[in-house]
Amino acid sequence: MAKNVTQAFNDFLTNTVRLDTDRSDLAKSSKNYLQGQILNFPDDDTFPKLHADGVIDYGSFSRKTKIRPLDDIDMMIIMHGQSGTYKELYGRIEISVHPDAKTLVNLCNADTYILNSRKVIEKFKTSLGNISKYGNADIKRNMEAATLKLTSYEWIFDIVPCFISTPDDTGKNFYLIPDGSGNWKKSDPRFDKLRLTTTNGSQLVSVIDIIRIFKYWTGRATMPTIKSYYLENLILNYYRSGATSEVYVENEIPKVLAYIYHNIHNSLNDPKGYQGDINHLTFDEREKIKNKAASDYHIAIAARELEKDNKMEASINKWREIFGDYFPKYI
Repeated sequence: MAKNVTQAFNDFLTNTVRLDTDRSDLAKSSKNYLQGQILNFPDDDTFPKLHADGVIDYGSFSRKTKIRPLDDIDMMIIMHGQSGTYKELYGRIEISVHPDAKTLVNLCNADTYILNSRKVIEKFKTSLGNISKYGNADIKRNMEAATLKLTSYEWIFDIVPCFISTPDDTGKNFYLIPDGSGNWKKSDPRFDKLRLTTTNGSQLVSVIDIIRIFKYWTGRATMPTIKSYYLENLILNYYRSGATSEVYVENEIPKVLAYIYHNIHNSLNDPKGYQGDINHLTFDEREKIKNKAASDYHIAIAARELEKDNKMEASINKWREIFGDYFPKYI
């Protein structure tokens, strides 16, 4: 229940959209315990050596753009290259293991020194299954990651083995992660986090809250869902295109809806330069999202006009047309 629109949005974000603080803290504690266990895997002589940096958190939980429910937590485990090398081929990257790196040689394709990323993930699966606390956990391999689902929590851990490259002449490096087919591909979550942080810091509004509220918007059963990573970058592109924000989230919603309307049919290249176009929506899905953005834009404009006329109940009811029954009612 809310007396005005700003209070309604604050309550909506706090009680419905943002992660619950207690669950988030519990998730961080659970994540830290898991990472501590993984860092001890090399105590088993059959497990490959890990890099000194150990772990890098990534994904929307790390970037603080995750919304309820908390369904997954991502982490990358950095392995020691042990003098290995990589080669970029058409559509894939191969890692060649040094013959003396016995624990990595054991994970290579048969009769080669080419490291098989599927075998690496399987090794993580085996070691995760040996943790006594996770005896009843569901542990699987899913494309790029080993996944761990504990019976006691609602979230899944996605554990991605990776290597970090040596810096090039400009001092830049990147990570090599599994590509789902036994080979490897480039990634760098540091870039995504920095891009979000700098964009958020350059605006009056919380861009993070804008991303969160639009994740909620697209997650409703009123249109095809926009994938999280693409949606984040679509919104970041808007705020990096010269847009100047206002303080309150509700003032920004019509602007972002208009941007989605005008850009949902366009390609959006991975800002890191690794994945190509990250807009994987079909034409039909794009058209449905475009139409929904248009209709909600007009509702949002009407809601803003009602608020300016101090018709708070009518304005809040308009916002409820966009965000549904969990958006607070007027007192």
